[in-house]
Amino acid sequence: MNLVVVSNRVARGKPNEPMTGGLAAALLPVVEKSGAIWVGSSGRVRDGNQKEPFAEIEALGAGALAMLDLPAAHYGGYYEGFANSALWPALHSRADLIRASQDDYLSYREVNAFMARALLRFKKPDSAFWVQDYHFLALGAELRDLGVTQPIGFFLHTPWPTRSVISGVPHHRDLIEAMLAYDLIGFQTEEDCENFLSYAQSDLGLAVHDGVVVSRYGRTRAAVFPIGIDPQKFAQQATKATTHPDVSRLRRSLNGEKLAIGVDRLDYSKGLINRIKAFDRMWTLHPQLSRTVSLLQIATPSRGAIEAYGNLQSDVAKLVSDVNGVHGEVDWTPIRYLNKGFGQAVLAGLYRTAQVGVVTPLQDGMNLVAKEYVAAQNPADPGVLVLSKFAGAANELDTALLVNPHDIDGMARTISTALSMQLTERRMRWEAMMEKLRGGTIQQWFADFIDALQESQLDRGPLGPVLADAPTRWPLRSVNNGARYHH
Repeated sequence: MNLVVVSNRVARGKPNEPMTGGLAAALLPVVEKSGAIWVGSSGRVRDGNQKEPFAEIEALGAGALAMLDLPAAHYGGYYEGFANSALWPALHSRADLIRASQDDYLSYREVNAFMARALLRFKKPDSAFWVQDYHFLALGAELRDLGVTQPIGFFLHTPWPTRSVISGVPHHRDLIEAMLAYDLIGFQTEEDCENFLSYAQSDLGLAVHDGVVVSRYGRTRAAVFPIGIDPQKFAQQATKATTHPDVSRLRRSLNGEKLAIGVDRLDYSKGLINRIKAFDRMWTLHPQLSRTVSLLQIATPSRGAIEAYGNLQSDVAKLVSDVNGVHGEVDWTPIRYLNKGFGQAVLAGLYRTAQVGVVTPLQDGMNLVAKEYVAAQNPADPGVLVLSKFAGAANELDTALLVNPHDIDGMARTISTALSMQLTERRMRWEAMMEKLRGGTIQQWFADFIDALQESQLDRGPLGPVLADAPTRWPLRSVNNGARYHH
C-alpha cells in the first residue's frame, strides 16, 4: 500500500527543533519508518490562481515530506478564520468563542478543494489517504468529487463535542455530511465517537448500526484509536538529556527544592489560568510549601492574530506576575514562566527533573504531554502526574491523580498530595501507567488505524444499493464545480 498522510502542517524533524503541537511530534517517527508521503502546508502562501499547486518534496527516513504553498487569498479565512475561530472553540466545547463569517467558511472549503487537487499527483492504484485533524473535515468529499475511489481515512486529534455544541458552528450540517465521504473516521475516546454518531443519527436522520453510518457515499465506520507515544524512545531521550546544558542549569538552580512542570501551547483549552490560580491557592493554604516547590510553566505562543489568544497571553502573563509578586522573595521565584518551545530531547530531560507533572486542560483530545511526562520518569524514583479528567489521556492513565480543572481548591490539595506522596505509592502508580503506554504505542495506533482503513474499504461495497436508501435532499456541493454553500 502506498500511504499518503495529510495534515495542515508537517514537521521537518530537525534534532532539537521545538515541536508545535502533539500532532507533528506524533506523526514524524511513523512517517520516517513506514515510507509514507506526508503532505501539508509549507508555512508559505502564494498569490494568484495557481494552475498547479506547487509542492517542495524532501526525503524523510524511508518516507518523504511534500510541502505546499497554500493560496494567499484564502489562507487567513481558512486557518485563523474558520478552522481556529469556529471549529477549534466548538470542538473544545467553547461555543461562546465561535466567530466565523461566510467568507471564512468559503475559504476553508477552497483550501480543502485546493489540497484535494494537490493530492492527485500522489495518487496511485494502491494508494490510501489518511487525513489528520479539523483543518480538513471536507477533504475526503473533495477527493471523491475528483474521482478518487481509493481508501480515505480521517483521524480527529481534538475532542468531538455534543450535538448542541457542534450545531453552533455555521454550516455544521454541510461539513458533517462531507465527512461521511471518509471510509473510516477515528476518534480519541468513546465519548467523542458516540457524540459524532449521535449527530449523524439524530440531526442527519441517517442509519447508524454498530459504529457504521450509511450515507449517499456508502458506509462510513466511526471507531476509537487513542493515540500513543514511543515510551521506550522517550525514556531513552530523558536519560540522555540529564547532561543537556538547559537541564543541568535547571537542576542546579533548584537548590534542592521540588519542581512541578507544565508544558502547553498557549491556548484557552489548556486551563492555564486555573492551574496558576491552583498554585497560588496552594501556597496560600500551605505557606510551609513556599521555597520548597516551584512551577516551571512552558507556554508556547500560538495563533496570536486571533483575539481570544492575544487576550489569553496578556491574562496569563499578568496572573503569573501577580502570583510571583505575592509569594516570591528576593531569592526565590515561585513560577518560572517561559514563552518559548523546546525540542523533544530537552523536554524529556525537563520532565524527568520535575517531581510533579501538571496536565490540567479544560478539554483535550488526548494530551501527549501527560504520556511523555510518565515515560520520562526515573523508574527508581518516579514523579507524580496530576491530570485533568477532561483530557482523553485520563481514560488510560487512570492511576494518575485525576482532578477537575474547574475546582481550584481541589487542584491545590491534589498538587500538595502529589508533592508528599511516598515512593512506594509513586512507583505503583507509575508502573501501572507505563504498562498502558507500552500497550498503546504510537506504532500500534498507526498500525491499528491502517488495518481498520483497509477493512473499511472492503466493507464499503458498491454505492448502488446504498444510494437507494440515502436521503434524496442532499445536493452534491463542491467548490470544484463553483457551487455556493448554504446553511
